[in-house]
Amino acid sequence: MVLLRREVGDVLRDVRLAQGKTLREVSAQARVSLGYLSEIERGQKEASSELLSSVCDALDIPLWSLLREVSDRIAVAEGATIPDTVPVELEESVRTPGSLVGAA
Repeated sequence: MVLLRREVGDVLRDVRLAQGKTLREVSAQARVSLGYLSEIERGQKEASSELLSSVCDALDIPLWSLLREVSDRIAVAEGATIPDTVPVELEESVRTPGSLVGAA
């Protein structure tokens, strides 16, 4: 069985390690205790949305990005296929004004 808390923890750890940050650095920036963040990364504790937001800020990633990666991993674990493109509707919904090429 796929557990959401494990997938969240795995993604957070993967991002942190890819950035070369220590658990101590992220916990200090996110203002979360080192032990609690460690338990979240190991999938032993459920993280609140507020805590996830703080950790994402410390890792300089948007919360939606974390949740999307978690969602994709769960879908794969459950046997779903993930399209390799972003649907146009979703892409348009996350664009911010002025982000288009040639926009003023």
